[in-house]
Amino acid sequence: MTTSGNSAIEARTLGVYGSITDAIGNTPLVKLNSVTNGLAATVYVKLEYLNPGGSVKDRVALSMIQDAEASGDLRPGGTVVEGTSGNTGVGLAMIAAARGYRTIVVVPDKTSHEKIALLQAHGAEVRVTPGGRPSHHPEFVRNVAAGLAKEISGGWLAGQYDNPANPAAHRATTGPEIWDQTGGRISHFVAGIGTGGTVTGTGEYLKDVSGGAVTVIGADPENSVYGGGDGRAWNMEAVGHFLHPHTETDEWPNSYRPDVVDLVERVTDLDAITVLHRLAREEGLLMGGSSGIAVAAALRIARTLGSDEVVVVIAPDSGRSYLSKYYNDDWLGRLGFPLYGKVSDDRVSDTLHGRYGPFHYVPSSASVSTALELIGSRGSLPVALERPARGPIPVAEILGTATASRMRAAPGHHLVTTHLDPPLPTVGLTEPTSTAVLRLAAHTAQAVVTDAGTAIGLVDARDIQ
Repeated sequence: MTTSGNSAIEARTLGVYGSITDAIGNTPLVKLNSVTNGLAATVYVKLEYLNPGGSVKDRVALSMIQDAEASGDLRPGGTVVEGTSGNTGVGLAMIAAARGYRTIVVVPDKTSHEKIALLQAHGAEVRVTPGGRPSHHPEFVRNVAAGLAKEISGGWLAGQYDNPANPAAHRATTGPEIWDQTGGRISHFVAGIGTGGTVTGTGEYLKDVSGGAVTVIGADPENSVYGGGDGRAWNMEAVGHFLHPHTETDEWPNSYRPDVVDLVERVTDLDAITVLHRLAREEGLLMGGSSGIAVAAALRIARTLGSDEVVVVIAPDSGRSYLSKYYNDDWLGRLGFPLYGKVSDDRVSDTLHGRYGPFHYVPSSASVSTALELIGSRGSLPVALERPARGPIPVAEILGTATASRMRAAPGHHLVTTHLDPPLPTVGLTEPTSTAVLRLAAHTAQAVVTDAGTAIGLVDARDIQ
């Protein structure tokens, strides 16, 4: 029997908490053993997906809500509103449910089905808005969320991108945890850059406590603007900074302080997916896409280090939220990524043997008249976001299809984007031919040929047999 004075201490030691918010944080570090074969440095991954809401964003959600409650911006019976790719919304919805708030979350249409289901399971109202909009567009995720927060009585916009409580959460919790867990031996810290809160807050603490000895590395998708990319779309959720070509002013989040980051490592979707599957099959660690970006960057850094160096990398969320994407051979195959299941059939690449045409498309800024000239005798062409020609176009940037019959019925001066049919189906070079044939059975026009998430050509669907 314990005395009442000791019961609280013992309860916490036993992992017993007074509410769900008390269980946030203190996530474990796990040493990587197989994927680090041949490396001298030690690499630990901090499993942030073991937070109760399933991601690192639980820390941020709690910090922002506590700050808003203290300031009076969020009052009893109020409504929490946020624009997010999902994880912050889940954390907010979980905490809001426990504290009696209503939650509305605005997500882009590329958000995984699992994340939307999680949000709804916590009672959140989910609004889906088109992705790939410039930041000034009324349908841009954060603009929709801001409008809702103003319209709703008692509405409070969390605003993680510019909320100082975001990096503050990591200065107060994530950084100290890592320092204590490594006994101050950490030499390199790696985190993906999304809102920038994790890498900024944690990095600031680790630099301060180590006297500047810890090197902070930001992991970024290859196309992201943070690392010097041109802002083209990519397939890993919840990381990087997309730049729409029609964006009037490229504004970076206030939560991100680039001066804290010593180096930005750029990682391709292909490298991230490869690492994700190795982690799942060799380390028993099922992680999300942003974790793939971060761990791939950490392994690259570790290859340059000696045996006295200790690398810690953040794994923001679990692969359970992406089973329909990064771990699904149908999704991987359609985009031309490597498959991880057993395939006994020929691949589309074997069937086509390079017999597909170049990827011609109509720029999104074209008029209907220009679109008709480009289509010519083809009958239809994809419409893609217009950017300077720099390699293949990501499939995520194909907006729809311009068909000659529909264009002829539209005023010539109209923008082509106001008269689009759905996008052409995609067929990946890695996809089993039998799977592609079944999926395209009812399609007699062209299909977009993909390789590692990018559009590389056009093919007559009837040629895939």
